[in-house]
This record gives sequence, C-alpha cells and structure tokens, in this order.
Amino acid sequence: MIHLEFLENTKNKIQMHNPNISNTEDLRILQIIDANLDRAREGLRVLEDWARFGLGEEKIVERIKNFRQILGKNHLEVYKKSRNYIEDQCKGLTHEEQIKRKTSDQIISSNAGRVQEALRVIEEFSRLHNHQLSQIASKIRYEIYTLEIDLLNLSKRNKSEKILKENDLYVITDKKDNLLVIIENILIAGVKIIQHRFKNGTDKDHLEEAIKIKSLCERYNSLFIINDRVDIALASNADGVHLGQDDLDLKTARKLLGYSKIIGISANNEIDISNALKDGCDYIGIGPVFETATKKHKKPLGIEKIKTLTKDLNIPWFAIGGIKTNNISYLKSNGFKKVALISQLMNSEDPKEDAIMILKELSHEN
Repeated sequence: MIHLEFLENTKNKIQMHNPNISNTEDLRILQIIDANLDRAREGLRVLEDWARFGLGEEKIVERIKNFRQILGKNHLEVYKKSRNYIEDQCKGLTHEEQIKRKTSDQIISSNAGRVQEALRVIEEFSRLHNHQLSQIASKIRYEIYTLEIDLLNLSKRNKSEKILKENDLYVITDKKDNLLVIIENILIAGVKIIQHRFKNGTDKDHLEEAIKIKSLCERYNSLFIINDRVDIALASNADGVHLGQDDLDLKTARKLLGYSKIIGISANNEIDISNALKDGCDYIGIGPVFETATKKHKKPLGIEKIKTLTKDLNIPWFAIGGIKTNNISYLKSNGFKKVALISQLMNSEDPKEDAIMILKELSHEN
C-alpha cells in the first residue's frame, strides 16, 4: 500500500532543463502528464463512488481515496499551467463502446482500465524529469490490477446476496432426461435460485451438465449453485456451492472458492447452525421439515423444532424436506418465508405453471 508519507519529497524541484529535450518537447510532455493525471484521478473517483455507494466497502473507499490524494498531491502547478485546451484538436472525442456499457461491472472494468493506462503513460513520460512520480505511478498501477478484481468480486457477491435475500423459492435439481427443459421452464416462471444436485454419473457428465445449467441461469439472471462439489463449482464458474455436514468443511471451501462465491450449509441442529455461522456461511438449508424420499434416513424435525432453531438467525435460511404445494401455506402461517423444493417441480407435468403457483403462494401475505 502506498501512503502519503511516501510522497513528502515529491514536490522537490523538477529538473526541467534536461539537455536531452527541447523546450517545445518539454511543454508537450508536461501536457501529457497533466492530461493523464486528470484521467487517472477521474477514473479513481468513479471506482471510489461505486465502492462507497454501490458496495458500502469502507476499507476499499479509503484505499482508493489514498490513491487519489497521492496523485492530487503530485499534480503540480507546472503540469496544470501547461494546458492548452483551445488548440487541442482531440478534445471531446468519444468511442461507441462508451455508450454500450450496460452494467456496473462494465463501468468498473472500463474505469480501472482507464486508470491503468493513464498511470502507464505517466510512468513512461515522467521518467524524463520526475523519477519519483514515475515510481509512484508504477506502484499505484500494479495495485489497481488487484483493486479491479476486488471490486468485481465484491459486486458479484453483492448480487448473489441480494438474490438470496429477495427470493423465497430455492429449487434443487434431480436426475431427469429432460432436465434442461424443466430448468428453463422454471426459470421462465421466475425462479432465481437453482442448485445442481448430481448424485450418479461421471465427473465429465456432471461438469458438462453443470455448464449448460449455468448458461441457462445466466440468461435469466438467476443464481447457480453446485451441490457438494467445490471442484465442479470452480470448473463451471458457479455462483457458489452448497455443502452437507459430511462434505468439505466450509473454511477450506472458502479458501478454494474465494470471497466472491456464496456457500450454503445443510443443518438440522443447534451445533450445525452455530458452526456454520461461526465459519461465515451465506445461507442455511434446515430440515427435513417433513418426511421425504430424498432423505429417507433422516427423522423430520417438524415445525416447532425448526422455529426454535431459526428464531435468532440473521442470514437467509430455507426450509427443506417434504415441502409440497399443499403445505406451503401451512409453513407460511408458521413464519416460514423461504423454502427449497426438489420433487415437487422436478416431477411436475407442468413445471412452469407449478413454479408460478408456488411463487405466488410464497409472495402472498398471511
């Protein structure tokens, strides 16, 4: 990290009488440095405002603000006085790609690139008479590469957290010959969270199917989660992974997946929930609520037990196990807001219409 203390001597005399360059060339170099200091500071301001208002990330805001202050402190009067906008034939030029930006991620990437390019220009031209500024530009430029990734990862995570928070139906897949058709139909219906559960078959088939489902979920702006397999989640670029109590531990999964991915945990007792929260899970699946063919060996927890387990939970949680269209209303009347389904939609003759009906039921206020 670069700090302002590093720059206290930056304003020392710039050696403007370099015998290797003419006065005219001097002026042009000053103009180049001035223009690119402006570009870098403007781009940093865009990134800073997104970190502040879009993400609420105070530490990153401070980090970017520090870069801006460093460049501002080195934006000397000699550079500013070299400006000549009247004779600049290229002022106001734009590119059609600027108009095509549709998402915050595109704005982040384009402005990070703008800062990186501007700093590279400063680094090269200030070598002629201001070595310290050249070094500063180089150091900040390399930090911007990491900053861009951090901002994009945080943006991705924020989107995933928003989907988890705002959506009450979580659909888990089962082995079906027409699985992709079923998934697309429920996505069309408005389902925003899909977990890919693949229990029988080769890893190759697993990954191929996961990639196809991921593509569908992207098309419909939905969250795609892999059941159990962190390696498949990474290879398919899933939005996250869901882990059972016998799967890879959450801390190791987080190291492998990084902060941008979400991790859900299955739990059915106080210890499971406590450990999941301590290790930083993003959501919990709690059950089984009722008897279910998917978990035949597990005794149902029942409504009252789950109410006790979840009374103080402050992260999203989904009730799972034996949930059908005929008991969703009962669950809602007992304060259950979010549910996870498998067979109800996977075995449906009309998954789209059933999904629409379930979504309406979940959105209905008791």
